[in-house]
Amino acid sequence: MLADVDGTLVTNDKVLTPRAIEAVRKLGEAGVLFAITSGRPPRGMSMLIEPLHLTTPIAGFNGGIYTRDDMTVISEQDIPARVVAPVISLLASSGLDVWLYRGADWYVQDPDGPHVAKETSTVRFDPLVAASYDGMTDGVVKIVGVSDDLDAVAAAADAARDKFGDHVSAARSQPYYLDVTHPEANKGSVAKYLSRTYQIPAEQIATIGDQPNDVLMFAHSGLSIAMGNATHEVQRAARRVTASNQDEGFAKAVERYILGQDGQA
Repeated sequence: MLADVDGTLVTNDKVLTPRAIEAVRKLGEAGVLFAITSGRPPRGMSMLIEPLHLTTPIAGFNGGIYTRDDMTVISEQDIPARVVAPVISLLASSGLDVWLYRGADWYVQDPDGPHVAKETSTVRFDPLVAASYDGMTDGVVKIVGVSDDLDAVAAAADAARDKFGDHVSAARSQPYYLDVTHPEANKGSVAKYLSRTYQIPAEQIATIGDQPNDVLMFAHSGLSIAMGNATHEVQRAARRVTASNQDEGFAKAVERYILGQDGQA
């Protein structure tokens, strides 16, 4: 089972509930591998490893980087250097604040900008402040456009896909976040990576998420589950819909759709 994190595995307050922890434990007892993927950096998911006893690769940046549970890097896919500056320019011209991720570092230009404080609380480390992104084109794993103008974020996502085509993957991880990554760094690729790594057919993989970028992994799994807090568009793309992340939707999905009443996968 492959799960998104924010809006899915954790509550809006970024809390991993006891019932969610217990659901993952029961998956393990039933012989079901459990993995997580997120637009967060791996370091921003490290607090989930111990309570969930994760042993599978951690897919950060929507699959832009895979690490082991000790945070050592398995593989990394950088955005092509030649498109980094044009992507930054497009996002900025669309009225979005721009964040940059290089390796383990997170860069912002305005530390008081929208959602910086919230993201700091979520990932539990501070960003570095850059006066300019000039020359910062190598080793960029993710570029994020941020704005509370949700229409502007959606329009920028369409523009990035239209302009850069096969050179990047551009999808919203939250209504106010546009994640731009390597073209193979998307949640669909994460599902395929896990399928290859563990030699598990796609039809024996379950996926669960709440955002448009989660739809990409829905297509590479036999059972796709949308959260109750997902948009109608995301719910239509899934085979099942569970409760919201504020109402134990993740645990309920595991209990009902994966394990069933007898607790067997």
